[in-house]
Amino acid sequence: MGEGSEQADSTNKSVAKAVRLLRELAAQPRAGATVTVLAKAARLSRPTAFRLLSSLEQDGLVDRVEANYVLGWELARLGRRADPYAGLVARAQPLIQELADTFNESATLSVPNPEGGLDLVIETTGSHVLGVVGRNMVGERYPLHASSTGKVLLAELPSARLREELPETLEAYTPQTITDHATLIRELEQVREQGFAIIDNELEPELLSLSSPIRDAAGTLVAILTLNGPRSRFGRDQIPEALHQMQVTTDRMTELFWRAEATG
Repeated sequence: MGEGSEQADSTNKSVAKAVRLLRELAAQPRAGATVTVLAKAARLSRPTAFRLLSSLEQDGLVDRVEANYVLGWELARLGRRADPYAGLVARAQPLIQELADTFNESATLSVPNPEGGLDLVIETTGSHVLGVVGRNMVGERYPLHASSTGKVLLAELPSARLREELPETLEAYTPQTITDHATLIRELEQVREQGFAIIDNELEPELLSLSSPIRDAAGTLVAILTLNGPRSRFGRDQIPEALHQMQVTTDRMTELFWRAEATG
């Protein structure tokens, strides 16, 4: 291997490690974290983490406030100029389409937004579907308490915080929509334990929907994968196989976006 190849390999690994540090830093409280904490979270030696953080600090990608590092002003400026979903959609769309084709139903990908809700960024339909429950909602938002995507997002919150943040009145979309706070919180605890959410006739009549979380290398929820269809075609007997295939899709997305850097 020539000197140029060796240098390219070294550069790629350094970039991957720096990105890991940035992601771990984003998962920390707003007050930031010390180099020791970040090194441990990113599975790096302290000297390596310190060297990378110092380089990132020089370019404004991180800032240091006393002993803690925080995400930097330049990173925030660049982030405001970026399309938040373009790259994600381009790379994830084929995987979501493949899942939809496997079951000949619709599959979606939703992303948490800064307002505490979800943005639906991908919606695909199986190539042989003749009819689909619902309407195209890309760019719109589902009600959190009455959708499987929303239940996955809400399940990220502790029960005490849920009691504070849930609206006083939960709107009923069908007779099966959960509108009682205590019942919803119990269901969200179950979602948290089992790792996926289900709605059955809760958002629209005859709609069965399954959702599962997608997490980055730091364990942060970054997207939610959903498969849904009318109960006349997509019944409860298909749930085990659907969850298996959704996990396969989730693993492939994790490998595509995060695992390569995590093992770099």
